[in-house]
Amino acid sequence: MQLHSHDDFTPLREIIVGSAQNYLSHDRDVTFELFHYDNLTGYGNELAYPRITAAGSGSSESWRIKRRYTEELHEDVEALAEAVASFGVTVHRPLPLPPDAAPIAGLGWQAAPTPALNVRDNTLVLGDELIETPPAIRSRYLETRLLAPIFHSYFTAGARWTTMPRPVLTDLSFDLSYARDSSAAGRESIEDPQPSPYDVGLELMMDAAQVLRLGRDLLVNVAQQNHRMAADWLERHLDRAGGRYRVHRIDRLTDNHIDSMLLALRPGVFLARTERVRDLVPEEFRSWKFLIPPPPETGDFPVYDSDDLVLTSPYIDLNVLSIDEETVLVNEDCTGVRKLLDAEGFTTVPVRHRHRRLFGGGFHCFTLDTNRAGECVDYLS
Repeated sequence: MQLHSHDDFTPLREIIVGSAQNYLSHDRDVTFELFHYDNLTGYGNELAYPRITAAGSGSSESWRIKRRYTEELHEDVEALAEAVASFGVTVHRPLPLPPDAAPIAGLGWQAAPTPALNVRDNTLVLGDELIETPPAIRSRYLETRLLAPIFHSYFTAGARWTTMPRPVLTDLSFDLSYARDSSAAGRESIEDPQPSPYDVGLELMMDAAQVLRLGRDLLVNVAQQNHRMAADWLERHLDRAGGRYRVHRIDRLTDNHIDSMLLALRPGVFLARTERVRDLVPEEFRSWKFLIPPPPETGDFPVYDSDDLVLTSPYIDLNVLSIDEETVLVNEDCTGVRKLLDAEGFTTVPVRHRHRRLFGGGFHCFTLDTNRAGECVDYLS
């Protein structure tokens, strides 16, 4: 095992594919509601969505997911792992979450843990370094422990292993400006956060999925102060580690993750949600080709009941996984993205993922590439 990954598109050698085993419910507290704010208030959850002001400090509600959906998700994730392995890629898997997993707890809060499904979210791979990023959702606080055996193996083989400062995650840890700005535009309002004896003020929070890796250049989506603090930490850390990376902050490209807004398919080619994205990326990258798929069709998705919780936008199928610069795994139900990429000369591989809107991720989210052939290239030179 060798940790070596600088991008999302050069030939893939090793990867972690997440586990959906025993993903039975969402633990809904104020941290969950804030993280999924855009989608909980904007994409068909008006009937199911309880008022965010009802979520007090430390309290949560278990939102049960229908068993049929959890079983079909597990089938689709296992099939994804097989599809990736069929290309000769070494596939690693996390420990499964036990069906009777005990709650996890912090200072002043308790939460039911989440399986390591969206493994891209909480670990950033930069060359030979694993960086565990500081989670913003309490139920995901210990999620990377399910990846610890894999990380330990990479460390034993010579990888560097770093953990960013872990937040306390009290109510006052969060910068609410993004949600409050959205509230002013007609979405749910946010009640004043509740004080706690463990408050330390605003804290570093940022998912690794907010970072688009392009060799020496890292594009980081920053939507509020928690993200800015984390981006500052990352930049300082990388400077001390040799300064070979350039960190580019993108202001509010989206609320959190960048990979359903913008992905690099090869040097010079992006897959992007809308043409507007070009105006928000650093000027140095605006000359790249931006492939814009047609808007998603309603028929691309299952029809859900009013008590089913939708966690992603209809654009989730932009969340593709590249095997190399020519071969891309695409949801078989998303014909718009497949036709676009086929017309551009890519080889698309259809893979089934039925309930991507219920579980917060697509193929890129469900995977963490740990070894790709590419080096730390300066694509701007």
